[in-house]
Amino acid sequence: MAEVEFKADELDSIINVIGLKPSDPVKSFGGIWYQVFLWALFSSMFVHIIATVIAFCRLRKHKMGRWIPVAIFVVGVVSPVTLGVVSSAAIAFFYRASDVEMAPFYALLWGLGQTIIGIIFSFTRILATL
Repeated sequence: MAEVEFKADELDSIINVIGLKPSDPVKSFGGIWYQVFLWALFSSMFVHIIATVIAFCRLRKHKMGRWIPVAIFVVGVVSPVTLGVVSSAAIAFFYRASDVEMAPFYALLWGLGQTIIGIIFSFTRILATL
């Protein structure tokens, strides 16, 4: 079984990934996974922070409802840390297995796509019908 190597030049800093600074396409499994995962994590946290602020403003006087924003924020972090890791690894696996390089912009699209699909599942209640 081949080991997954994380090269220092492909695992860019968080600021470089968010700023779309790495102009060279990423080819390694670890580099692709890292960039897609970071975009999924930060886009999910952005959406959930907005939802947390709205819930806090609306429920701050409610006896039990004031704790709902905490739960919303926790879900916004736990969901991409669990499911985002797996789906980002699957995306990276298919890119690596097909020997295709990933541009940083495509990592952005894959990460945002994971968040958008999570939002669609949340609002349509597809999971409740299973």
